[in-house]
Amino acid sequence: MLRRSDIALALGMMIILVVLILPLPPLLLDFSLAVSITFSVLILMTSLFIQAPLEFSAFPTVLLIATILRLALNLASTRLILAHGHEGTDAAGHVIEAFGHFVMGGNFVIGIIVFTILVIVNFVVITKGSGRIAEVAARFHLDGMPGKQMAIDADLNAGLIDEKEARRRRKNLEDESNFFGAMDGASKFVRGDAIAGLLVVLINVIGGMVIGILQQNLTFAEAAHAYTLLTVGDGLVTQIPALIVSTAAGLLVSKAGVTGAADKALLSQFSGYPKALGMSGAVMLVMSLLPGIPMLPFLALGGGAASLAYLIDRRAKQAVTAAAKKADAAKPAAAEEPMSAALKMDDLKIELGYALLPLVNAPDGSDRLTEQIKALRRSLAIEMGFVMPPVRILDNVQLDANTYVIKIKEVESGTGKVWHGQYMVMDPAGGQVTLPGVHTTEPTFGLPATWIDGALKEEASLKGYTVVDAATVLATHLTELIKANMSELLSYGEVQKLIKELPKEQGDLVKDIVPAQISISGIQRVLQILLGERVSIRDLATILEGIADGLAASRNPATLAEHVRARLSRQLCAQHTAAAGYLPIIALTAKWEQTFAESIVGQGDDRSLAMQPSKLTEFINLIREKFEQAAKDGEAPVLVTSPGIRPFVRGIIERFRAQTSVLAQSEIHPRARLKTVASI
Repeated sequence: MLRRSDIALALGMMIILVVLILPLPPLLLDFSLAVSITFSVLILMTSLFIQAPLEFSAFPTVLLIATILRLALNLASTRLILAHGHEGTDAAGHVIEAFGHFVMGGNFVIGIIVFTILVIVNFVVITKGSGRIAEVAARFHLDGMPGKQMAIDADLNAGLIDEKEARRRRKNLEDESNFFGAMDGASKFVRGDAIAGLLVVLINVIGGMVIGILQQNLTFAEAAHAYTLLTVGDGLVTQIPALIVSTAAGLLVSKAGVTGAADKALLSQFSGYPKALGMSGAVMLVMSLLPGIPMLPFLALGGGAASLAYLIDRRAKQAVTAAAKKADAAKPAAAEEPMSAALKMDDLKIELGYALLPLVNAPDGSDRLTEQIKALRRSLAIEMGFVMPPVRILDNVQLDANTYVIKIKEVESGTGKVWHGQYMVMDPAGGQVTLPGVHTTEPTFGLPATWIDGALKEEASLKGYTVVDAATVLATHLTELIKANMSELLSYGEVQKLIKELPKEQGDLVKDIVPAQISISGIQRVLQILLGERVSIRDLATILEGIADGLAASRNPATLAEHVRARLSRQLCAQHTAAAGYLPIIALTAKWEQTFAESIVGQGDDRSLAMQPSKLTEFINLIREKFEQAAKDGEAPVLVTSPGIRPFVRGIIERFRAQTSVLAQSEIHPRARLKTVASI
C-alpha cells in the first residue's frame, strides 16, 4: 500500500463512505476517533512549520478529507448512541465516554455549555475569520495577476532574469491564485462541519431522550444523564479536531506575505521593536501597583518584558556595530568593483528623457515599451533565427524631456523625439498631415509626420492617415536598427548556444567539422555575413550542411557564405516573392557582367574589385533609376547577377541601398515564378 499510494487513498475514501452506511463497532470507532484527532494535529503542525502557504497546496483537499472523516464518524457514533445508549455510558466506545466524564465532571449542564462555547469559537470566530481572509486573498490575487505578470515580463526584457526563472515565477503566480481560490471554497467545508456538529448534538439529545423514555422505559433523569453524556462526549470528540483544523486553515490563509515558519516570523517581528515591548512591561508594572490587583503576576510579567526589551535592544545595537565594522573592512575590496562594472558593455541600451519614463512604468499598464520589446524578440527569433540580446532601459537626465537614444555596444546608433500620450500621424502618400500638432520627421525612415493629441486620433484614422503611439514609434526604430546591425550583435556565445540546441543528428555533423575543419568563430563569421544581408539563419541545419559541403573548396567565410546561399535558394526566393506569387527581378545585362568580371583582380580568396570611378558612378545611377521606377510601379525587385560577381555587386549597392537584395543566378529556385521588371 505504501508503494501504491494512489490505491491506498482510493481505498481510504471508500472506507469513509462505507462508514456512512454500515454500523461501526465501538472498538473500531475508538480507533477511528484517535486517527481523526491525530490527523487534525498533524495538519496543524504542518501549517505551523511550512515556510510559505504554497508548500501546503494540498490543504483544500486535505480539509475536505478531514471534514468527510469527521462527519462519517459522527454518523457512526450517533447510530451507536441512539441504539445502545440505554446500556451505559460506554455504548459508543471509551473515547467518547472519557471525553464526556472529563469535561462534564458529572454535570451535563456544564458539558453542554462547554460544547456550545467550542462551537461558537469555531463557527463564529475562527471559521468566519479565516473564510473572510481566504475570500479577500483570492480576490486580491486575481486582481493583481496582470500587474505581477507584467512585472515579470519587464524583468525578463531588461535581462534581470532568464526565461527559466520567468517561467518559474509565472507558475508560482498561477499556483498562488489557484491555491487561494481553492481555500476560499474549502473554508465553507469547516463552516458546514460546525453547523452539522451542532445539529447532530441536538438530534442526539432529543432523539436519545425520546428513545430512552418511551422505548427503553428509563426515567427522565437516567435518560438525560446517559444520552447527554454520550452526546456531549461525541460532540467534543468531533469539535476538537474541527477546531484544530479550523485553526490550521486560519494560520495558513493569514500567512500570505510572511516568509518562514510561524515561530520565526512572529518572533522576528515582535522582537523587531524593543520599544513596544518595553512600554508593555512598563504598563504591567504600573498595573501591579493598583489597589486590589495581585502584584506578583503583573510584577513578574512586567519585569520580564522590560528585561527582554533591554536585551533585544542591546543585541540590535551590537549587530549594527558589527555590520559597520565589516563594511569598513570591506571598503578597499569594494572600491575595485565599480571599475570592473564600468568595463561591462550593454549590447543594446535605450536611454530615455524624464518625460518618457511612463513608457516603461505607466500606472495603468498600457502603452508599455517592454511589451513591444517582448514582441520584437519573439518576431526576430521566428523571422531571422536571431536571438535578440536583452535591452537595458534607463533614464538620462542629460537628454531633453522627450528625447530617446538607442545605443548598440555603447555607441549611439539612433535618436529621436516622441511624446507620451500623443500619437504620430503619417500620410501613406508621403505628404504633410493637415491636422494641428507638432510637425516633425519620422525617426526611422525620415518621412514627414505630425504629433497630435489623443482627441484627434479618430479623426486621423477616418482621413486614412497612419496612426501609431509613442512606444510603437520607438520600438519600430529599435527594430530597424537591430536588423541593420544583426551581424554585430550575433556573439560567439550565442552561436555556441544555437549549435548546442540542434538535434542530435545535426550535432554529429558539427562534431565532424568542428574544430577539425572550421572553428566556432568561423561559423559565427558565416552567420554574420548572412545576417548582414538580412538572410534568416533559422534553418541552421541547412546552413551547417552548406558549410560542410563548401569546406572542400575553401575555408574563407565569404566563400562559404556564397555556397550556403545557394543551399538556401528556396528560402531566399520565398523571402522576396510578391503577393501575387512571382519573384520580381532586375537582371544585369551581359555588358555589365563582362565589365565587372574584367574589373576583378587577384586569385582565389584574394580577389577584389578594381573598377574605374566613372563606371562605378554610371552603375550606381542606373541602379537608382531602375529601382526607383520599380518602386513607383509598386514592385520590390531583387537584382540578379552571375555567381562570380555577386559579392562585388552587393558590396557596391549596400553603401547606398542597404535593403536592396542581390541574388546570384544559382540562388534562384527552379520552381520560382520570375517576372523581369527591368534590366541594367
